Amino acid sequence: MFSVNAKYWISLSQALGYNNPKIKEIAKLYPDVSDFFRGGEREWRLCGFLNARDIEKLNSRSKDIADRILERCSELGYSVISIDDESYPECLFNIYAPPAVLYVDGNLPDADNRFTIGIVGTRRASRYGTENSYKIAYSLSKYGTTIISGGALGVDCASHRGTLAANGVTVCVRGCGINSNYLPANAEMRKAIAVRGAVISEYPPDEEPRSYYFPARNRIIAALSDGLLLIEAGSKSGSLITANLALDMGKEIFALLGNNSPQNEGSNKRIKEGTAVPVTDFMDILAEFDNLRLDCREINSDDISLADIAAIPVKGMKRTSIDSVADERKHDEEPKRASAIKRKNSTSVVSKTKLNITLRGESKKVYDYLGDEPVHIDKLAGDLHMPVQQALSTLTFLEMNGLVRVLQGRYFVLD
Repeated sequence: MFSVNAKYWISLSQALGYNNPKIKEIAKLYPDVSDFFRGGEREWRLCGFLNARDIEKLNSRSKDIADRILERCSELGYSVISIDDESYPECLFNIYAPPAVLYVDGNLPDADNRFTIGIVGTRRASRYGTENSYKIAYSLSKYGTTIISGGALGVDCASHRGTLAANGVTVCVRGCGINSNYLPANAEMRKAIAVRGAVISEYPPDEEPRSYYFPARNRIIAALSDGLLLIEAGSKSGSLITANLALDMGKEIFALLGNNSPQNEGSNKRIKEGTAVPVTDFMDILAEFDNLRLDCREINSDDISLADIAAIPVKGMKRTSIDSVADERKHDEEPKRASAIKRKNSTSVVSKTKLNITLRGESKKVYDYLGDEPVHIDKLAGDLHMPVQQALSTLTFLEMNGLVRVLQGRYFVLD
């Protein structure tokens, strides 16, 4: 499906470049962009915001490149949504430099009228990062939330797959053409996304990735999201670019609580600065939005199957098969139970033997307080005279070391 003016907007993006704010000025000034082209160089000089270099690019542009791109889209079955189409998201048009066109494989959800959450984070995600990305995306999807992410390895991939496992709707925003074979490990996932939602890009179908495409791509993720969740973002993570863009757009920022490793420096800093809401489960996100009308249902995070986690590709890590990981966890199950019994009868609490961590200070205080009955974070913090943020950080540390389990609604219990 192409609009009548698609070829003009493609021609403009090819001439003036992607991520160019002048595209929006043209869209506002010319209700019918064909008038802009029919006016030629005289019109371009009179419009007031194009310089001599812009006009030179327009004059030297290939006259048939847009037709070739549209032919390629037709061959691949892709749609093209132009900036002047009714279906073009208003939330995207309102940013500083909206794309002239969106190339779409699948059906782009109505981001203006659906509740959307973007999930971004490291490509080198830990097991903790991939599990939480998957579980949070799964749970939010069950509540009718559309998940937006970038299709990368690690956190992005886990978020998309969690949504698909919940039969939810997700949008993958690529930093290359949607037909590019970049990240072949996620090729099947992208096909599944196109069935349940959409794979989109501002770049022509076969465009290969370039380093500067990804930061530009992040503005689209931010624009399409009502809120943005950071998971395991380091101090120099590209995810922080997305967070900054979302913050400038007035979006709510969230960050998964993590330990003090470099993997979490960026996320934790946002929490400390007060620019991100700390998150331990999906309900922390939903609680920040008033008047949500979602398809509510009871979800027990512990019931979410994590069989797919083993297959999630992570940069720098060779993933084992699902069966081998399941066998490994099965072998570990009995020793874990035994160590839990020892912990309950010990005054000096030690976590899993292989981690060799002795609890002390706030961690021991929180651990000793918890029992077999779930306790809400507010009660725990109040009883222990501890700030909620500090209590959440401590609980996250305990959860990561297998000592505490998080339940729906910000309840905690010994594992």
